Amino acid sequence: MASATTTPQRTTGLRQPSGQDRARIRQSTYDVVVVGAGAAGLSAALALKDLGVRPLVLERAGDVGSSWRRRNDRLRLNSARPFSHLPDRPFPKGTPMFPTRDQLVAHLEHHSRERGLEFLFDADVERIERTQSGWAAILSGGVVRARQMVVATGYDHTPRIPDWSGRERFQGPLLHSAEYRNAQPFHDRKVLVVGAGSSGMEIAFELAEGGAAKVWLSARTPPNIFLREGPSGLPGDVIAQVMLRLPVRLADAVGRFGRRMDIGDLSEYGLPVPEEGVFSRLRRLGVAPAIVDREVIDAVKARHVEVVGGVESLDATGVRLADGERIEPDAVISATGYRRGLEQLVGHLGVLGEGGLPHALGQRAAADGLRFVGYVPRPAMLGYAAKEAKRAARAIARELRSDGSQRVRPRASWKR
Repeated sequence: MASATTTPQRTTGLRQPSGQDRARIRQSTYDVVVVGAGAAGLSAALALKDLGVRPLVLERAGDVGSSWRRRNDRLRLNSARPFSHLPDRPFPKGTPMFPTRDQLVAHLEHHSRERGLEFLFDADVERIERTQSGWAAILSGGVVRARQMVVATGYDHTPRIPDWSGRERFQGPLLHSAEYRNAQPFHDRKVLVVGAGSSGMEIAFELAEGGAAKVWLSARTPPNIFLREGPSGLPGDVIAQVMLRLPVRLADAVGRFGRRMDIGDLSEYGLPVPEEGVFSRLRRLGVAPAIVDREVIDAVKARHVEVVGGVESLDATGVRLADGERIEPDAVISATGYRRGLEQLVGHLGVLGEGGLPHALGQRAAADGLRFVGYVPRPAMLGYAAKEAKRAARAIARELRSDGSQRVRPRASWKR
């Protein structure tokens, strides 16, 4: 695994607009506003810029890719380099097949400097409203108007920790995996990691490797597991993208065969093959498989990571599991996923469907002039969001041309 020790700092060279610039923004109506400056939002902005449409990007944090900057120090992408870059902008030569967190952040920073993009940072959009001429982003400090709007606030937006009985009584640290940086604070401590997805399995491995006294991995539902890189050296997401084109039952059968050949039977270690196949679960629940390196599987087989049942409740000093067993970790890390967090932003507009996801994505408008990019859970999600962004940008450019609108081109750029 790649190593890193610090959270990357903002080095984009972008400066905050002055008070005069902010006043101008509130007085202008932009052709397009993009909400979110993560990978999906930046993809949308770049795709629009490539078609001659100058977007304004609103970002609640102070930099691009803010959620990635806060991730695990040793994080590597689950998707391979050719399927993880911004639209028509490959990673630099020499980037490894699975880029690190820092390499992805550098990729986002580099392309955020391109001419034709404008950013307003520290702009927390509270909600989006319809207007007579299009849309308005309501901020705590004002309103930004646009003829078209793209929402790209991220599939993994709001960390979710289950409301376990007794959770408030637990005296040790209880944190979400989004807050985990490295194993150092947990040296010589007993740690329970809850959730056997990609993040949970990797964090459990890192803790065991990093000197934790004991590591448990709670798996209420046995995960589907793919290796990040197969025995042949082929990235797992290359195979997964091919399998997405197959009928679901056939793709599930191929996935089970691949797991049996690549990983073997992990039933005796607490990770049996689930009854529901990987692609059935992906389609039904939007739950991706756990994508890990072989060394993580080896740690489970060596029992450096002990797999236990689901969490039932917590008390001051311990955790009761679903099978009645009680363990006493010093800390609990909840790798239990995220919510989309779109309800407050757009829930009143009637554009959300099951699970809080938009009912229309990419080039399809959820409402006239309102689109969502980056909300399709699937292998190589970053690359797919870039493709979505290009299709959405083409549709937006056509609509702007057809309504004869005059583009607003602000006088100043906020780049040094």
